[in-house]
Amino acid sequence: MTATSPIEKLGQALRQQTLVRIIEQFGAEHPDSHLKDLVIDEAGPGRAIVVNGRRVINFGSDSFLGLDQDPRVQEAVRRGLQRWGTHNGSSRAFASVRANIEAERKLAEWLGVESVLILPSVMLANLGAIPGLVGRQDAIALDEQAHSSMQEAAKIARANGTKVATFAHSDPGALERTLAGLRPYRCGLVCLDGVYSMSGRIPPMVELNTVARAGDAVLYIDDAHGTGVLGNQGRGTVLEALGSYDNTFVVGSLSKAFSCAGGFIGCPEPFHRLLKIRCAPYVFGGPVVPSYLEAVGTVIDILRSDEYPALRARLDAAIGRLTRGLTELGLVVMGGATPIVSVLVGDESKTLDAGKFLFDRGYYVQSVLFPAVPYHAGVLRIQCNANHDAAAIEGLVHAFSALARTLALPGPAGSSPAAALDRR
Repeated sequence: MTATSPIEKLGQALRQQTLVRIIEQFGAEHPDSHLKDLVIDEAGPGRAIVVNGRRVINFGSDSFLGLDQDPRVQEAVRRGLQRWGTHNGSSRAFASVRANIEAERKLAEWLGVESVLILPSVMLANLGAIPGLVGRQDAIALDEQAHSSMQEAAKIARANGTKVATFAHSDPGALERTLAGLRPYRCGLVCLDGVYSMSGRIPPMVELNTVARAGDAVLYIDDAHGTGVLGNQGRGTVLEALGSYDNTFVVGSLSKAFSCAGGFIGCPEPFHRLLKIRCAPYVFGGPVVPSYLEAVGTVIDILRSDEYPALRARLDAAIGRLTRGLTELGLVVMGGATPIVSVLVGDESKTLDAGKFLFDRGYYVQSVLFPAVPYHAGVLRIQCNANHDAAAIEGLVHAFSALARTLALPGPAGSSPAAALDRR
């Protein structure tokens, strides 16, 4: 008998992990409807894509403003390529191209913060900044629905000796109790999303900030899904809700509504240098590709121009048309204040089948299952874009109507899994 090699043993061990077993089981039981790890062969105007030989309308893109198709943004990328080449090949701890400094300055001015630090992604920003901001004498209170990147960052902080606890989703009273339970600590960090990516909902920031200040804690808000699409000039949820960043670190995305690449942290000026020292991905990772940094400034010019309200109006009209149509079908519709709209399905197998049903009718939406949402609270996650025209929206609603006649979908009166999603 051939002995099992160490790498085979490692693979066997990984396949015993609960999440791996669940995902592999879904893939094996639903090979035709799983619709994960897709390969897109073509992408065109109006969010048309070709997947598995089928042309469908993509409602799974978070390029919310459609700026990836804007000739000015594309030209800025080409201009950056000519100026800097494909890559500058250096950790930012050693050197940054001028485009990086210019983009950070322009982002800070637009956002209304003292300083901005750009990293290659929001995930790397969170993985570096959260454990970098706290130490052994400090504490982290984490919203139980906080993005996975913040949860992973909190694990690193805990391993480094920081106290960590979660609090009930968007509940100021629960936050107050959690901070009290973490005492004593020197400083606290309260981590939450500006927009929750599965439900599209916005937390009560004013109340959470009041509790945080009383508990010697600072808000750390991942506003990746609000960047560019909410607030005045698309500056997101934080300034709109709080009026200032006096007690807040704000994280934004450059790869969603901005249609560029990277993530950023907005912070008081003294923390710009401190984060450079304490944020491991900044020191030991690579930079954003320079050509995309050139495009950041172009996007900001669009956001600050007179054309932005019209761009947002097109997006808002698409969101409104979609949510009204789905609600009139008697479905459980979550979100609508942002481009993320989720429809509750519930059962995992039914959620996958529902996604495949829509795909076969020419519309791709994301079938989201546990652990991204609670068990038996699967959703179809739709992402509206400003370049989804009325025909695409109406077509998707019509496909949902056919879906509702084929599969028994939950209605508002029987939507307890949606309540579970809110609590998560």
